[in-house]
Amino acid sequence: MPQQPPVRSSVPRPQRPDASMSLITNVMDHSLDDGYAEAAARKRALGEGGGMPKTLRARLGLAGGLVLAALVVTVGAAQARVTAPVVAKERQELIDRIDRETTSADKLETDVDKLRDDVSDRQRAALRESGGSGQADLVGVLSGATAVHGPGVKLVVDDAKEASAGGDADNPRETSGFSDTGRVRDHDMQRVVNGLWASGAEAVSINGQRLTALSAIRAAGEAILVDNRPLVPPYTVLAVGDGKSLASRFQDSPDGLYLHALEDNFDIRATIATESDVRLPAAPSVIVRTAQPYTEKTEKGTS
Repeated sequence: MPQQPPVRSSVPRPQRPDASMSLITNVMDHSLDDGYAEAAARKRALGEGGGMPKTLRARLGLAGGLVLAALVVTVGAAQARVTAPVVAKERQELIDRIDRETTSADKLETDVDKLRDDVSDRQRAALRESGGSGQADLVGVLSGATAVHGPGVKLVVDDAKEASAGGDADNPRETSGFSDTGRVRDHDMQRVVNGLWASGAEAVSINGQRLTALSAIRAAGEAILVDNRPLVPPYTVLAVGDGKSLASRFQDSPDGLYLHALEDNFDIRATIATESDVRLPAAPSVIVRTAQPYTEKTEKGTS
């Protein structure tokens, strides 16, 4: 009688959800290579596992190593203890030397200040003598050699409240002619001072520093320098002259309009007010330069 084929179920067997990730599953289940497990089992069977050495020779070697390590640590600590006073002595000698040099530098700086004051006094005296009895005061005022006071104006210029440290590449200062960061620049102060001179100012100072015909307003990074001395905003400009007329002329001048443009476009702050009496100090150092007329002399026997 013929054999019947086996009956197969038509219902499919359910598959595991992670059947498509068999490689990852195998790696996770067997994260450690079987070879490592076999090697560890062989070491345990042969008595080669961790722990203290089994033989006397191995134990003596371990003890010798520990003694040598302790000896090295002990010697290092002893040397550090011996050299500590020497290091402390050298450090104290260095501190004393720094103190002596600092004291010497302070003394030299004091001497320089005294010599500078003496030179300034001699320069002012030379200016008074060169100006004559009737023009001595005028020469001193115009040169900045003497302190002055009188009616004038007080102009305060300050950075914008939200002034940034960098420029705007789309509106650089070189192309617009104005400050592009909300900070007052050196050429802003140059225009302000020149505008005051042109409007009739007789003497000008910035943050207490008297300006002369040889004064320079420059920049060093973000700082503004007047005669190589840094200024800190706000910048207070005092000018001696006819207060009302000076203020009116300056505001209507191109430099005054430039300052107004800085206020409107870049939020730079500026206020101007007339004062009944402003006081300006003398310039710290005045360079004396004289010029004499050239006369052509004819030698004897020549026409």
